[in-house]
Amino acid sequence: MNGVGERSRPTLAIVGATGAVGRVMLELLSQRADVWGEIRLLASERSRGSVLSVRGEDVAVRELTVEALEGVDVAIFLVPEHVALRWAPVAAEAGAVVIDNSRAFRAERDVPLVVHGYNTAQVANRPRGIISSPTGSTLILLDATAALHSGWGLTELVVTTFEAATGAGVRGGERLYAETKAVAGDPDLGWHIGDVRRRIDEELPPGSPFPAPLALNLVPWVGREAGAGWSTSEMSIRDELRKVLDLPSLHVAATCVRVPVMSSHSMAVHAQFENPIPLEQARTALLQAPSVVVLDDIEHDEWPTPVDVTGSEPTFVGRLRQTADFPDAVDFFVCGDNLRKGAATNTAQIAETLADELGA
Repeated sequence: MNGVGERSRPTLAIVGATGAVGRVMLELLSQRADVWGEIRLLASERSRGSVLSVRGEDVAVRELTVEALEGVDVAIFLVPEHVALRWAPVAAEAGAVVIDNSRAFRAERDVPLVVHGYNTAQVANRPRGIISSPTGSTLILLDATAALHSGWGLTELVVTTFEAATGAGVRGGERLYAETKAVAGDPDLGWHIGDVRRRIDEELPPGSPFPAPLALNLVPWVGREAGAGWSTSEMSIRDELRKVLDLPSLHVAATCVRVPVMSSHSMAVHAQFENPIPLEQARTALLQAPSVVVLDDIEHDEWPTPVDVTGSEPTFVGRLRQTADFPDAVDFFVCGDNLRKGAATNTAQIAETLADELGA
């Protein structure tokens, strides 16, 4: 810690401050209780010298270096996996507690996977000085499934995700805008084999973060190959829910799909339980859950959609239903802001828990 008074408050570093989640994080830090002393903004060399606002002050971005990490108490990493793998141990060795938002350490046994409000106590169990935060889809899915699990005992989940372009970071959002512009205004596109792909290939340079065109399309692949036809994103949902809920035998099957939505992930969920789950009791449990908003009035076309929930903190649930074929299951639709609910908020809450600990 650094002296007394104002300087006694912990120093926070935001690594990846110029990225999509980083910018949301700066908004949150300006809105939440101010528990920090210095806040350093770190990024790659190409962002060095750019100026961002946090807590109403303009702060120059510094390059991520060993020197820039000196004196940091808590470092939030909002960077790709390869950057976290290289620099998170460096930050921990320099004395910072690292909160990593990438998949780099989520499967490691000696790195706690923490969701604030569920297993917050695991923050203290950090032998490597690193804490991991789950993927956005897991965080968005968790509130609703956990609320139902507490009453009926979750045994199985079948999930299809509809993931926003910004799940691939700033490049993902920029690519969707560019592809949309390339195909907009042509009523003949989308009616013939390969015409959308040809137009995008003609208009835009190579190097898309997506393996297929996203405008006027969807892509049934998110992440990298994980074996047996599964993607890393699909396996992450399974492994992370098991770890956070402490349900090692939970059966999970996920299909992750990238859709032409700028922000907020959505999911269609089939949740199976140990016992029959009365639909109205399930609805009541969701209504009473502190971080869930139920929007479910089909007569008035009221259900969650991505454009209506972007910028919000809660998880939004609708299309709650059940069939006689599955008395032990309910089906529902979930939406949540992938940058805020699915990333920045949880890491900010973990960091505040650490600030309390370090300031004790």
